[in-house]
Amino acid sequence: MNLPVHRTGGSPEAWRRRGLFDWDPLSEFENLWRDMGRLFEQRTAPAWGGGPWVPLVEEDETEDAYEVRAELPGIPRENISVDVGDHELRISGEMKDEGQGRVLSRRSGRFFYRTSLPTDVDADKIEAELNDGVLRIRLPKSGEAKRRRISIGGEG
Repeated sequence: MNLPVHRTGGSPEAWRRRGLFDWDPLSEFENLWRDMGRLFEQRTAPAWGGGPWVPLVEEDETEDAYEVRAELPGIPRENISVDVGDHELRISGEMKDEGQGRVLSRRSGRFFYRTSLPTDVDADKIEAELNDGVLRIRLPKSGEAKRRRISIGGEG
C-alpha cells in the first residue's frame, strides 16, 4: 500500500524539524476504530452488576416482510415483552438472577431494544415466537406498499 507523501521539498531532516514525521494519518483511523470498538463492547458487554443491557439483534428484509431476530438465551417468554407503536418496535424484559452458583459471563437484569419501523408494516399481522433462545418477530409488509420496478423513459 502506498502512503501519502508530504511534497513540500527539503530534506527528511527539515521534515523532522517541522514535526511531519510525528503525525501518522493512519494511526488516527486506528485510534477511531479502537475507540468505536470499545463503545460497542461497553454497550453489549455482559452486565455483571445486573444493570440494563441490549440483546444482540439482527434485522432482515424479504419481499413480503421484515424480520427481527434477538438472542435471548435462557429467558422465559413470560419475561419478554414485544410492543409496536408509533412506527417503533420495542423488545424489553428481564433476566432474573437465579442466585445459584457463580457465573460471571451470564447477563442479568433488565434489557431493552428498540428500532424504527418503515411505514409499510401491517401491524395487525405481526407474529413473534421464541425458539431455542432466539426471539423471531415477523413484520409483514402491507399489500399496497410492496416494491415494484419503475421503467425509466427518456432519450437514449
